[in-house]
Amino acid sequence: MKPALALTLLLAAAPAAAEVTPAARALHERLLTLDSHLDTPVYFSLPGWNPVERHSLATDLSQVDVPRMREGGLDGGFFVIYTDPGERTPQAQRAARDHALARLITIRETLAAHPEAMELALRADDAARIAAQGRRFVFLSMENASPLALDSALLDFHYAQGLRMLGLVHVENNEFADSSTDKAGPEWNGLSPAGRELIARANRLGILIDLSHASDASFDQALELSRTPIVLSHTSAKAVFDHPRNLDDGRIRKLAEKGGVIQINAYPGYLADEHKSPERQAAIDAATNPFWDGSADSAEKRQALANAYFQAQRDFPVPRTSFDDFMRHLLHIIEIAGPEHVGLGADFDGAGGLTSVGFEDVTVLPRITERLLAEGFTEEQIAGFWGGNLLLVMRQVEAARER
Repeated sequence: MKPALALTLLLAAAPAAAEVTPAARALHERLLTLDSHLDTPVYFSLPGWNPVERHSLATDLSQVDVPRMREGGLDGGFFVIYTDPGERTPQAQRAARDHALARLITIRETLAAHPEAMELALRADDAARIAAQGRRFVFLSMENASPLALDSALLDFHYAQGLRMLGLVHVENNEFADSSTDKAGPEWNGLSPAGRELIARANRLGILIDLSHASDASFDQALELSRTPIVLSHTSAKAVFDHPRNLDDGRIRKLAEKGGVIQINAYPGYLADEHKSPERQAAIDAATNPFWDGSADSAEKRQALANAYFQAQRDFPVPRTSFDDFMRHLLHIIEIAGPEHVGLGADFDGAGGLTSVGFEDVTVLPRITERLLAEGFTEEQIAGFWGGNLLLVMRQVEAARER
């Protein structure tokens, strides 16, 4: 690549530091802040990728690392053990089990290698303690419960290793629940018998139940079945953009009435119509899939893939979502649920914000605080949004385990 073109790509992809008012910056820095859905562990297993070094969209499409968390005032969050949906043969189920265990080990090894910067959090109160020491706290969550299909008792092992949030399903139906986006339609008409058992086990262990990606019927049944409030770790509003992945106002109200929280997603395709074409999607998938399957195994490959990604954006241009699109979802859900039941689950490193203007990576987060202040929310309400609401639910789940 010619140096001039490389520089152009770098400047185009690098978000400017979020410029906010001194009052908003000061408030943001003194609040305890978390994001409930960070897909960053996908990078932990890539050779040479170090979470305590600064990276960029322009070089590897990443959105979160410790230096940028500091710049964006993010104290920590839930880091995801994600497994692709797949077949349900015994062989595929064993592969899913082993993939999740390998990802768990990678996360634990990464944290052990950087104790000065990051620490595994096991209880809600750990977050404030770790943040007060100037380090980032890391809760563990699982997105897609398929790794537990062979034996739901594997959840006990994951809990012992730090898992504190369980997302039942992803973009396709699985052994436990129907997805909101499976092209084949519902399979279980909500939860399967194994899904009901898994929720009961998670309740006993003290694990948050996450219904992001679940079908409406799965949501309804889990909301009634769970003995503790449930969460939606990264979900937006159907009333703002009618996508099956988003939640309607009636269910948002029911979630709040049951004491749960909904953490707002920044994935562009769930915020507004991206007008995707099959050609555009194929080009983007070719550039991003190697990060997920582990084949982006050198800095040079990651740079080439990032270049290919931005080239796909130019070859197949579409209207880009924006920070304002995200805020429309956030403010609507606050209006419906109340500020005590809302938080952030941006889906960073899972493409959340990746093609948006003004929401490209974790450094932009102080803009949310500034906007909430401008909308007239109190410091207490903003503190709830930034983690207090979710940690309150987590304390209730912990107390249920102890009982």
